[in-house]
Amino acid sequence: MATALQLLLNGVALGAAYALVALGFVLVLNATSAVNFAQGDLVMAGGLLAVALAPLIPLPGIVLLPVVLVLMAGLGLLLAAAAYLPLRRRPPVSVFISTIAVGIILQNGASVLFGPEPRVAPPLFGDGLWRIGGVAVAEQSVAIVAVAALLIGVQQWVFGRTQLGRRLRATAQDPEMARACGVPVTAMILITFAIGTACAGAAGLLLANRYFVTPTAGGDLILKAYIAVTVGGWGSVPGAVAGALLIALFEVGVSSVLSYPVALGALYATLLVILVVRPQGLFGEAVRRRA
Repeated sequence: MATALQLLLNGVALGAAYALVALGFVLVLNATSAVNFAQGDLVMAGGLLAVALAPLIPLPGIVLLPVVLVLMAGLGLLLAAAAYLPLRRRPPVSVFISTIAVGIILQNGASVLFGPEPRVAPPLFGDGLWRIGGVAVAEQSVAIVAVAALLIGVQQWVFGRTQLGRRLRATAQDPEMARACGVPVTAMILITFAIGTACAGAAGLLLANRYFVTPTAGGDLILKAYIAVTVGGWGSVPGAVAGALLIALFEVGVSSVLSYPVALGALYATLLVILVVRPQGLFGEAVRRRA
């Protein structure tokens, strides 16, 4: 029983971090109709940024988090200005290739600055164990869930309750109509990239303590985000969060019984089944084909 609860908490903690990755991914997708394949490498960049800041600010990770969010948001603005805005009138494949190029630049830059070995960031509050009902749970896992839930909640509040959020949603739904109504569409796209990249950076900080971070970690993370969005339903923010939690629980559960490679293989096989049986995902709307 205790082991099952620990596995559940580990799965939810991993899923909460994945949810931040998928959330940033789907926000940019909704606003631009472009897939940002640098999202996984932005997670890696956020984790290594926390590693670099730790000696300068020798405090718990929760203190580093606002700094990482601000710096990664700035990186998101640069990403949008360099890899999306000059190409937004071009075919979608142009943005696809440009974001892949950005990811490669981030990987190689991280390899030069930090080397290939795994790095660890400081814990959010502590790295001890808590006793809850006689069950020992990792303090970091609980903190990951709490911080990720807070960040997702704040993002949902901004999008659902503020004037900025209404403008961001209008840009995502119909950029031309939003522009005709006086919404500064380009500024909203820049802000969306900043928010999406900040989410990636936060996920990097959360993951870099329990799961370490390497310059090549982004490839696996973008695949997990892509799967989460596909499972949850393309364009659905709740679906992205739910999909992230489901794949993390699946990954942790199967890994505990069999092995991590088997869990990955089973995850991709399950994805294929979902694509065949319900291609719109769990929360996506069915798409009708024209005759």
